[in-house]
Amino acid sequence: MSSSASIEAAQEARKALRQILLARRDEFVGGPQATAADGALAKRLSSILIDLEPELLGVYWPIRSEFNAPALLAADTLLATCPLALPFARKQPVEMHYRRWNRAAPTLLDECGIFTSEGAPAVPDVVLVPCLGFTRGGFRVGYGGGYFDRWLAQHPDVTSVGVAWSVCELDAASFEPRAHDQALTLIVTEQGAV
Repeated sequence: MSSSASIEAAQEARKALRQILLARRDEFVGGPQATAADGALAKRLSSILIDLEPELLGVYWPIRSEFNAPALLAADTLLATCPLALPFARKQPVEMHYRRWNRAAPTLLDECGIFTSEGAPAVPDVVLVPCLGFTRGGFRVGYGGGYFDRWLAQHPDVTSVGVAWSVCELDAASFEPRAHDQALTLIVTEQGAV
């Protein structure tokens, strides 16, 4: 098999894996355990963030069945004053940066159609990273755009906290990280930290 054929096969396998993980996550969040899982993940993530004491916390605006981190930050009195930033993604060139966020409901969409802030560009010291899937080694499966991986590669000193549902954990045999994949500092699920 040629190298371009093997790259194409790997891309197709990753695309199929994303579809499986999306279906698994959607089913989990739509199931009877969702309310308890949401509360457990909120409690674990809150505890970790309080311990980390971020000077500027990079959050994500949730899409589909992702954990709603902004709702946690609004409800948790210990995190209510933590300065926040939201990512802004560009398609051409493919890049992402953070913008300070005043916690008001965002009205601006980035080039990927995700809500973002109109605030000044900033570099958080701690970022929350949504995970479609993850491994115990700290690697994540995202949506395939590589935005977080690129940003993390440019900011290696940032503490990156993956946020995921436990049903999307992958064993090492089913996910082989590529050279561009960035390991996260830790990953938090409703069952605990990895």
